[in-house]
Amino acid sequence: MEIRRVITIAEDVLVEAGRPAAKPVRRVVAAAVIKNPAPREDFGQSLERFSRLGYDLGELLAKEAIRPLGGSDKVESYGKGCIVGVDGELEQAAILIHKEFGRSVREVIGGGKAGIPSTKKVAGPGATIDIPLSFRDNAGLATHFDCIELYIPGAPKADEIVVALALTNGGRPHPWSGW
Repeated sequence: MEIRRVITIAEDVLVEAGRPAAKPVRRVVAAAVIKNPAPREDFGQSLERFSRLGYDLGELLAKEAIRPLGGSDKVESYGKGCIVGVDGELEQAAILIHKEFGRSVREVIGGGKAGIPSTKKVAGPGATIDIPLSFRDNAGLATHFDCIELYIPGAPKADEIVVALALTNGGRPHPWSGW
């Protein structure tokens, strides 16, 4: 695997809708820009290779994302996203961020009973992606329904893939309902 860049972004939500947050919420996105190992070739034939890469990327990104949170015990919600450069295909993203990626993320953060929400697309340099977030142990807990936008200047190039993991230490600062 050729990793070209690793980017970690952390934001602290201190005020939302003009009101101070009772508990500041830290939201972190760790992303890797990798060279697509199979651009324009053997579509559908690289399942195993992409699955292994997904495991390794999940482990790497989870370790990167928990640092700004202060440890795996602080993780309340999570989400993942992937942008494949135009020489790739959507299924490459699907394989990279599903089963094995999720397994390694859960190993690093110490659990997570709910599925990790995800989004994926094929796009060019400068594309943005909204990464959905939900509570790690109950995907139906509405207080943690959220998303965070990711933008990496110049990525993905045609032969690149951006793989991202988002972790937070809380839900929305002022949820109207928890359902």
